[in-house]
Amino acid sequence: MSSIGQPPRFAPTRDEIETLALAALNRLPAPFAEHLDGVLLFVEEFASADILKDMELDDPFELTGLYSGRSIGQEAQTGDLPPTVHLFRRPLLDEWVETGVPLDALITHVVVHEIGHHFGLSDIDMHVLEDMVTL
Repeated sequence: MSSIGQPPRFAPTRDEIETLALAALNRLPAPFAEHLDGVLLFVEEFASADILKDMELDDPFELTGLYSGRSIGQEAQTGDLPPTVHLFRRPLLDEWVETGVPLDALITHVVVHEIGHHFGLSDIDMHVLEDMVTL
């Protein structure tokens, strides 16, 4: 129920999540930003059943993001699909509510982690990169 005089608050849409994700990507420093051409970003409600099965996950709320594709430096193969970052809206929103972390910070964290896979970064390197793009 909304307070008197305040509009009702609705969960952020896929477009709003995408806008926050693109803003995070735009804050990446030059050495990284220069290598994002061709990386596609998708915002979906949940991971598909096939993805969950491949990752051996039973609960679709366990997966907030996923990188698919070859890391930079890996040899491309005929028939390779473009590298993609998938963000899963409903699990992101649940984590946002459960943790109280600001939504833009949460999305930045997930985007940087997934993009880190594109660059073949370690978890430590991903944290350093995240610190560089945090608001």
